[in-house]
Amino acid sequence: MDQSDKIFETYYEDVLRFLRGLSRDEYLAEELAQETMYRAIKSIHTFRGDSDLRVWLCSIAKNLFFTHVKKQRRAMQGETWEPSEEEQTLSVQMFADRETALQIHKILHHLREPYKEIFSLRVFGELSFKEIGAVFQKSEHWACVTYHRGKEMIQREMKLRKETL
Repeated sequence: MDQSDKIFETYYEDVLRFLRGLSRDEYLAEELAQETMYRAIKSIHTFRGDSDLRVWLCSIAKNLFFTHVKKQRRAMQGETWEPSEEEQTLSVQMFADRETALQIHKILHHLREPYKEIFSLRVFGELSFKEIGAVFQKSEHWACVTYHRGKEMIQREMKLRKETL
């Protein structure tokens, strides 16, 4: 089995699960998962090894998903469409969620290891604590405790940033 087959066999289901969570669309998730694996295998030489390969793959998947969403929005802009009250409320909530997500990503960028990677694997990769423990060759309990410590660090930093506004 060559390296590309091994990568596909080992990580495809994780990437698919991650994209299902993002898109809530089975067909789109499968399409983007396949594209993710293709792009990753094609550019495996650019992987620096700073994080787990699964995190890198999920990052590619996330970028593909957001590119897809942007294309869909551009396609809809050509149509005349008036949002309902419910859609406007959802839009405001999504903006607030996006702002919160951006804050979390900024804080996460400066978080030290292993908290950064474990938080990413749990939240973005949707891995179980058992799977995360296996990645680090540690126990499920260690992964759970480390995740919660990282989450507390992020929450503290979020609170500090809100207080300074």
